[in-house]
Order: sequence, then structure tokens, then C-alpha cells
Amino acid sequence: MRPDLPPDWLNPPDLAAARAAQQALAAMVVAEDRHGEVRCLGGVDVSNTRFDPENRVHAGIVALGWPGLERLGEASAVQRAAMPYIPGFLGFREVPALLEAWKTLDPKPDLLLVDGHGIAHPRGLGIAAHLGVVLDVPSIGVAKSPLVGRPAAELGEAPGAMVPLEWRGRVLGMVLRTRARANPLYISVGHRVSLEGAVGWVRRCAAGYRLPEPTRLAHLAANAARRAAG
Repeated sequence: MRPDLPPDWLNPPDLAAARAAQQALAAMVVAEDRHGEVRCLGGVDVSNTRFDPENRVHAGIVALGWPGLERLGEASAVQRAAMPYIPGFLGFREVPALLEAWKTLDPKPDLLLVDGHGIAHPRGLGIAAHLGVVLDVPSIGVAKSPLVGRPAAELGEAPGAMVPLEWRGRVLGMVLRTRARANPLYISVGHRVSLEGAVGWVRRCAAGYRLPEPTRLAHLAANAARRAAG
């Protein structure tokens, strides 16, 4: 975690403090390509059971070489969430476990693809933006369903078809179809990446599946961590 962030921005005592922390963190998002050479990509995902009596979060991160997408490392962590499941505030449930996984991950990725939203969020701080700012690591939101906004036009059926995701007169991301006859993905800026750059990375990481390879493998890693925890 960045040393300049107050501890309660990671574990706020109540929803009012959580909203304030989200607004402050969202103001720190850099929506431009500010990253160096990318030699290692990270995939990030979390698995949990919404009604788990222990309220556990199972985090998985994979490190893949670029451009070959060969697996270089993997880390996972399991933690009890400090906050209950509240839509729009999932970053406070998930980021602490992801930080634990990040500590042991080797090598550290230059760019993260996160299963979830970046700035396409009511307060501009989905999990991808939240994690990216807290780590100060470039990040991209790769979500499977929208949280806010709607496509600006009808999305074509061909792989590679895309239209802007708009909300309240702003473009928050891009709706991208990565595979024929598959539901689209919702791509948004996380941190230190432009929207154009984010879409480009997701498209380059396609490997024949709906999900780009980093988040697809992170999904498998997070599920494996959940199964191992019992």
C-alpha cells in the first residue's frame, strides 16, 4: 500500500467514511498512459461466496510474461472481509486480500488487468481503480456486466466490435465484444492507463476466450484458493 494513504482509506469505519475515501482515491486516478515498458502483465480476480458465514475473500493474482503470456508467477490470499457485501463498495472487501497476495507475488507485474470495473463506477472507483491507486500500479478494469451506464449504440456481433459506455453525458469506458456469440466485456480505465490503451491491451491479450488471458487465469487462481480454503 502506498505510504501516503491514511489507513482508514483501506478499512473505513462506516459507509460515510467509505464514500469519502472513494471520492479522495478517485481524485488520484490518472487516466493517461503513464507506464514504462511492459514485460510482465498481471491478472487479478477475487472469489467469494456471498452468504459465507465466515465472510471470506479469496484473492488470486497471476503474473504473465509479455508478449508470450507465459505464466511467471502466481499468488493467492484468503482474508475475512471487514465490510459486508454492499454493491458499489466491494473494493473495501477485496483490496485488503489482494494486497496480501501482491506481497508474495514474484515477479511484480508492470500492468494489471482486473476482473471488475475501473472508473465505470458511481463514484469513479471500482476495484480496478481502487487497487491501481492504492498500489500506484497501472491497471485496467475488465468487467463482465455493467455497473452504471449503457452502450452508446447497438453493439455489433463480430469479435472486436465496440461502442462507448456512456453515463450522465460522459464516456466511462468501452463495451467490447471479444468473441462471437459471447456477451461483451466492459472495459474502463483503472489507473495510469488511457481508455484507448486499456482497450488495446485487452484486445492483445485475447486468446480465443471471452476473457483476456490474464483475468481468465486469475479467475481460475481465485477459485482454486477458495476450494483450497474449504
